[in-house]
Amino acid sequence: MRSLFHATDRLYRTTEKSFVVVECERCKLIRLYPKPTPEELATYYPSGYWHDDSGGKITAIEEFYRRLVSLDHIRFLEGAIRGAGGQGLVMDVGCGGALLLRMLKERGHKVLGSDFSLDAAAIAWGQNGVPAFCGTLTQAPLREETVSVLSMFHVLEHLYKPEEYLASAHRLLKPDGRLVIQVPNASSWQFLIFGESWNGIDVPRHLHNFKLNDLNVLLDKCGFEPVRTKHFSLRDNPAGYSISIAPSLDPMARRIRKIAETPAQRLTKNLVHLGLMVAALPVSIVEALCRAGSTVMVEARKKP
Repeated sequence: MRSLFHATDRLYRTTEKSFVVVECERCKLIRLYPKPTPEELATYYPSGYWHDDSGGKITAIEEFYRRLVSLDHIRFLEGAIRGAGGQGLVMDVGCGGALLLRMLKERGHKVLGSDFSLDAAAIAWGQNGVPAFCGTLTQAPLREETVSVLSMFHVLEHLYKPEEYLASAHRLLKPDGRLVIQVPNASSWQFLIFGESWNGIDVPRHLHNFKLNDLNVLLDKCGFEPVRTKHFSLRDNPAGYSISIAPSLDPMARRIRKIAETPAQRLTKNLVHLGLMVAALPVSIVEALCRAGSTVMVEARKKP
């Protein structure tokens, strides 16, 4: 393997420790080396990570924004639902507060969430009315071949052994079921531009950094074949530019880190962050059209 660069936690600042990001010379997979122990890794996930711990006190504008930027995820999922026969259980692994599942439920779909965080599962139930359990996918309290669509948005890159989750997904999905995964794209323009400052590597929480070919190899190994691929995410791609340039402006990171701000400071930071995202939107569209978007989303089915 060869060392690419050293990096630290720019977003949440849970540690000042520097980590090495390496590339396997044989398979070209990019990963963190050495991987932190599970006990150490747990300390790098601050309270409220990827779920809303504001007690439900979000404004109508925030709610509108979150729904708006989730629409292309919803459309991609509904395409997978149609591919799986148009009905059945939709399960989202790493659901966080489960707004995405709530939106699907409002469209008449049967949904279930899971998250490793008990707080996230409680928010899914309490705030969004979505049934959810706390635990890993390998511990899912479901019979085999009972799920129509199983999604994992920004999950695989956090796992020590992502193939174990894909194997569990294969067992849980119906014969005509669909798997939907999304990860940061390590062959993106943003990675080339920002390197160790790219938000997609999210050191030290991302243990692996996948390219599309890495995903295809992993899916094939676990009994899946790709059906559709998408390189654009309205929620994630433009935000990648803003967070890579100025991680201190990210609203979620500021909320989780409990940064003291006056209302005027909060508004100013939010507007600058939004302005950077809007400015980055045309570039994000172009890079996605060139199959070099900062995220890659894949729909896959079981191999016959």
